[in-house]
Amino acid sequence: MQKQVNKKLMWQLPFLVLLIVGTVLIIRQQRNLPYQKSADKVFGTFYHAVYQCDSDLTYSINAELAKVDQSLSPFNKQSIITAVNQNQDVKLNDMFLDVYQLAMKISKETDGAFDITVAPLVNAWGFGFKNGIEPTKEQVDSLMQIIGYQKVSLEKGRIHKTDPRIMLDCSAIAKGYGTDVVARLLRSKGINNFMIEIGGEIVTSGVNPEQKPWRVGISKPVEDPQGVGQGVQSIIAITDKAMATSGNYRNFYYKDGKRYAHTIEPKTGYPVQHSILSATVFANSCAMADAYATSFMVMGVEKAQMILNEHPELMAYLIYSDQNGKNAVWYSPSLKNKIQQ
Repeated sequence: MQKQVNKKLMWQLPFLVLLIVGTVLIIRQQRNLPYQKSADKVFGTFYHAVYQCDSDLTYSINAELAKVDQSLSPFNKQSIITAVNQNQDVKLNDMFLDVYQLAMKISKETDGAFDITVAPLVNAWGFGFKNGIEPTKEQVDSLMQIIGYQKVSLEKGRIHKTDPRIMLDCSAIAKGYGTDVVARLLRSKGINNFMIEIGGEIVTSGVNPEQKPWRVGISKPVEDPQGVGQGVQSIIAITDKAMATSGNYRNFYYKDGKRYAHTIEPKTGYPVQHSILSATVFANSCAMADAYATSFMVMGVEKAQMILNEHPELMAYLIYSDQNGKNAVWYSPSLKNKIQQ
């Protein structure tokens, strides 16, 4: 019996050796593959991608992002979202439906802190801050009639609005979704090591060219109207995660000696009075990170912490103004070992 076992092991040994050698060769070959870089304009900003591959995939990346633009860009006159805003009878594609359904889900979970109908209010206050003339109560009240995610629904494959003037704007989630789309493209081609960034929204996978986790920076929220002096608050070493940051780094207003970012509360129509200055969220998808980062800016630190307790799959790094008007930081305990600076 023992002889039979030994004989069987002797037959298996060469196969095991071949398997080990083959695995080593594959790993070595993968490590020797070069890292490519792609970059271009998209969504009114720029994207940058670094990925380990033997060929340049810029054309394919641009093609995928063009599909996102065709689905979700309100600046594209031929896009699906433009047709929806113009109350046309348009067929919704998978990209539009993916983003719409996720947006509605997060709107419910955050009690309306995230709302893809809020853009008219944001624009009104944005122009007001820029020109030094705030919207009147009458203007805010008028706009509030067409604000509210509950006033929009999906019925028989079409978007139904309680008021035809309601406008959808996915700018607080579309960049994150676009980053996910590029990540999905790379993974479909067997690429495991990459980092994609679109306007500050990031997806990381595997390792960087130094065979280490990717390092991403979180910017300091500073008063800098020209956008030239922005520093780095912290550097996070992270991989196989998506990251998004929300926060107005250039325009603040003061009340009772405290500094506030210009963030509009969809349920009131007025700027929030939380001391939070920026919210960075880490999640399994960048669209989700993008939407929650926007939500946390509306909710403030304490309510954001409550959401994080309910969703252990999320991590956050929050910068806020303390009682003395100085920047303070709170971050998820699970981020502690990933912070390098």
